[in-house]
Amino acid sequence: MPGGVNSPVRAYGSVGRDPIVIERGKGCHVTDIDGNEYIDYVAGYGPLILGHAPEQVLAAISKAAKNGAGFGMPTLAETHLANMVINAVPSVELVRFVNSGTEATMSAIRVARSATGKSKVVKFIGCYHGHSDGLLVQAGSGATTIGAPSSPGVPETITSQTVLLPFNNIDAVATALDQNDDIACIIIEPIAGNMGCIPPKDGYLIGLRELCTRHGVILIFDEVMTGFRVAYGGAQELFAVVPDLTCLGKIVGGGLPCAAYGGREDLMRLVAPDGATYQAGTLSGNPLAMAAGAATLESLVTGEPYALIEQAAGQLADGLIEGASEFGIDLHCARVGSMICPFFHKGPVENYEHATACDTGRFATFFQAMLDRGVVLPPSQYETWFVGTAHDQQAIEQTIRAARESFSIVASS
Repeated sequence: MPGGVNSPVRAYGSVGRDPIVIERGKGCHVTDIDGNEYIDYVAGYGPLILGHAPEQVLAAISKAAKNGAGFGMPTLAETHLANMVINAVPSVELVRFVNSGTEATMSAIRVARSATGKSKVVKFIGCYHGHSDGLLVQAGSGATTIGAPSSPGVPETITSQTVLLPFNNIDAVATALDQNDDIACIIIEPIAGNMGCIPPKDGYLIGLRELCTRHGVILIFDEVMTGFRVAYGGAQELFAVVPDLTCLGKIVGGGLPCAAYGGREDLMRLVAPDGATYQAGTLSGNPLAMAAGAATLESLVTGEPYALIEQAAGQLADGLIEGASEFGIDLHCARVGSMICPFFHKGPVENYEHATACDTGRFATFFQAMLDRGVVLPPSQYETWFVGTAHDQQAIEQTIRAARESFSIVASS
């Protein structure tokens, strides 16, 4: 495997060591093949809001597997999860399941181009929307971590259709739309999660909605990370802004490979077989993923888990800030709900430029110290930590103690 991993974000090169290799997980803990146990804030990079191996999800997968792992034909499980998504997410009237966030964003953009007859896509510097050619330009996540904000193998003829703008700058968007009449859509992480966690400024998302409506541009929310995480209805519920199309992933599949895109009925009716805009997938709507996703959403629908997670995440963020302050370390801890990112930077951190001004060397020292103390974090300054229902009081307090000791090491290094 290139680099010994199946995704670049799993490599530990930026933090100066080899990755740990995981054998199993339960609750908020993972255990590596050497028998070391860690409190886990990677959480599969977001899907595992209920923790590892939750009993209700395991039971649903087991029950589905006994009936067959896949059919290439419709099942009631697809309809059940589709209805749950439609009832939860304000913008979604029709939904199509796919297998990855990359597929979801790629397909949503195709729908937007089909609907408008226009070609160009606005994306924001540091936002990551998967590894399809047109979006792998000035991307965050692993592309920033390994120092490759764009990728060889992507033709300039494709990237020329992508308009890059700074995140959290509504004036830049207004200017771009005034000067270019070939923009089909704007795609955005409503809460940036791939250059660390960066919330939108007050009024920013509403401003995007108003500009898109005025110019006839499709607004796409990439809620692969934020969907069912910051609220049951995602960031669009939290901020009361309704996009035209929404991309989902991670939690919607309950930890199995699954994603989705959906939105207004008139747009989604353009998708084959109702329309001529083609998208297909052999494993799309896989019954195991549908069962895992439905079981996960059923555990979240009451809203009570979000209150518990909010309390735990808030306590963790406060503990990190206090620990860093005790040792005179500049730390800006961004948080929206269960998404947290402590930036080794005085702040503010509002965009890609601010994020990449952080002290990645200090983060690497902190990461290794935390790992030595039984806490595993995403191995990059530019990734978000995830808190879930399994992070109980004991785990949070243990993490804060480990962080305080780790800040001491950072301060003396």
